[in-house]
Amino acid sequence: MGISLTTVGEKIVNQAQIVLEEVDKIKAISVVERNTQQVEVKIGLIYSIAPYLLPSIIPLVKNSSPEIILEAEEDITTNLVKKLEEGSIDAAIIALPFDVPGIETQPLYDEPFKVLIPTKHPWNNKQKINAKELKNEKILLLDNTHCFSMQVREACPGISDKAEVQAGTSLETIRNMVASNLGISILPQSATANNYSNDLINILPFESPIPFRRVAMAFRRGSSKQSSLVKIVKSITSVKEKIIAS
Repeated sequence: MGISLTTVGEKIVNQAQIVLEEVDKIKAISVVERNTQQVEVKIGLIYSIAPYLLPSIIPLVKNSSPEIILEAEEDITTNLVKKLEEGSIDAAIIALPFDVPGIETQPLYDEPFKVLIPTKHPWNNKQKINAKELKNEKILLLDNTHCFSMQVREACPGISDKAEVQAGTSLETIRNMVASNLGISILPQSATANNYSNDLINILPFESPIPFRRVAMAFRRGSSKQSSLVKIVKSITSVKEKIIAS
C-alpha cells in the first residue's frame, strides 16, 4: 500500500530538507575556516554599479583582507533579491530604497547624477543643468528591467510624461547613443570618470538640488559572513571618493 503525506507532513519534510542544507553549509564553512582560514564571499551588483566599482575594490580587498575570496556577479535588482533570499549570494550592492523582509542594508556612499549631451547639443555652452529643463529633451535611459531608470525618474522631476524616453540595454550602449547624437542621458557620476571620456560627448553637472542615488550593501540578517562583509564595506567606503570622482 502506498504512503501519502498530508499537507502538514509535506511542509515538515520540506523544512527538514532546508535544515539539512543549512547544516551542510555550516560544516563547509567550518572546514574552510579551520583548514585555510579563507572565506568565500559571493556578491551580486546591479549593472549600473558593477563596472565602475569592482575595479577599485577587488584589488583592495585582496590586499587588505587576503583571507576573503571575493566572487562577484552582475544582475538586476529583482534577481538579486531572489539570490539573497535563497542564499546563492552573500550580499548585494544595490541602490536604496531596498525594503526586503529579513534583509539588512548598510549605506556605502551617495552618488550624484550627471547629464551627458552630444557636443552638437544647444546646451554645449552651459555650465550646469536645471533638472526641470529635461522635460523638452529626448532622454536615453536603461530599459525598465533596470532599477536605475526608476531612480533617475524619481530624482529628476523634469522627466515627465512630456519627455521622450528611449531605452538602451546598458550604460555603455547609451553612452554611444549620446555620442551618435540620438539624445541626451543621465548617468551616475562613477560612469562619467575620465577613463570613460569621449570627444563626442560633454558631461554637465546639475544645479542644486543635485539628483543622486544612495548606494548600499544588502545582506541577510544574521549572516555567517558578517565579519567579512564588514571588511568589504570598509574597503568600499575607504575609496568612495575615488569611485565617484568627477
